[in-house]
Amino acid sequence: MHLRRYEPDDAARVLDIHRRPEIIRWLGDPPHVPMSDLAEALEWIEERRRREARDPLDVTRAIVADGTDTVAGSVSVARAHRRNGEFVGEYEVGWHLHPDSTGRGLATEAARILLDHVFDHDLPEVWCGMFVGNEPSRRVAERLGLPFVGVRPDPWYEGDSRLYRVTRDEWRAARTTE
Repeated sequence: MHLRRYEPDDAARVLDIHRRPEIIRWLGDPPHVPMSDLAEALEWIEERRRREARDPLDVTRAIVADGTDTVAGSVSVARAHRRNGEFVGEYEVGWHLHPDSTGRGLATEAARILLDHVFDHDLPEVWCGMFVGNEPSRRVAERLGLPFVGVRPDPWYEGDSRLYRVTRDEWRAARTTE
């Protein structure tokens, strides 16, 4: 498995992933509107590039399984804007996979690599929040060893979320004992 920047040639796969209600229901606040066409997928790719150009710690990468050129999904560390739109320095790690790419540990491995990267670039902490019923993401967060904060009102999204938070020092200490 490796990570790379999204390219315009990935638009068809981005569309295939983001048109699926079973995936997008876990991404952001409702209403969860499926992606509709290749133009929207290309804009999604370009927006990720613009975000990283503005902030090198706001990173989205395509997850590509070994031996393929097919995008399995995405992993990101993104600026987390409070419900009022304010950014107070919080970043959130997240992931999502195409259904044909689940169950192989790709999200866990990808998130581990990206967390290593942002912590090596001096990000002090990362949050992870997910809707309470998102069991696959809960399992990934637990495999990563992210410290569980609790089920609380989400400061970034509507409703309650399972929240995790890890500091750079906690992450590095845990990585040295693996």
